[in-house]
Amino acid sequence: MTNNAQTTAKNRCHWATTDLNIPYHDQEWGVPSHSDRHLFEMLILEGAQAGLSWDTVLKKRSRYQQVFGYFDPAKVARYDKKKVRALLADPGIIRNRLKISSTIDNARAFLKIQQEFGTFDAYLWRFVGGKPKRNAWQQHRALPAKTAESDALSKDLQSRGFRFVGSTICYAFMQATGMVNDHLVTCFRYSQL
Repeated sequence: MTNNAQTTAKNRCHWATTDLNIPYHDQEWGVPSHSDRHLFEMLILEGAQAGLSWDTVLKKRSRYQQVFGYFDPAKVARYDKKKVRALLADPGIIRNRLKISSTIDNARAFLKIQQEFGTFDAYLWRFVGGKPKRNAWQQHRALPAKTAESDALSKDLQSRGFRFVGSTICYAFMQATGMVNDHLVTCFRYSQL
């Protein structure tokens, strides 16, 4: 059996259909993350995705990693107007002035949370009681766009100066980082996670 045949033979969530999003679905989406750098990356990428498809973000992810210092919040927090101009001219990322400036502001707010809580991870996982919330969805249309937990996270992040962190973005972030397991019960990853 070829690798491609193995890829298509598995039962997956309905959105995992492309060469870009199948590996993301199979290896990353829904896996509990406790790495501050990965959490920062996913928070930024989910905000960048607003109004666009996730595949658009995945196509540009490698360049995002390069131009945003591999998502080192201390580096990003020091970006100045000259760096913003360079980012706005870079076709490898989503060239939206508000999203770029929010990335820098969010890096600064992220560092403040690290100072207060020790890690962003320690701050973040409190919103789900320290362990992943395991849902049991039968159909994709049953998945909510936001929850009470994502509402609370969004409100708290905004109060701390974060932008592009509405409740829907926060819920997508929570799904991506494994704070909730929203793989359908028919998906092979559901039981693995």
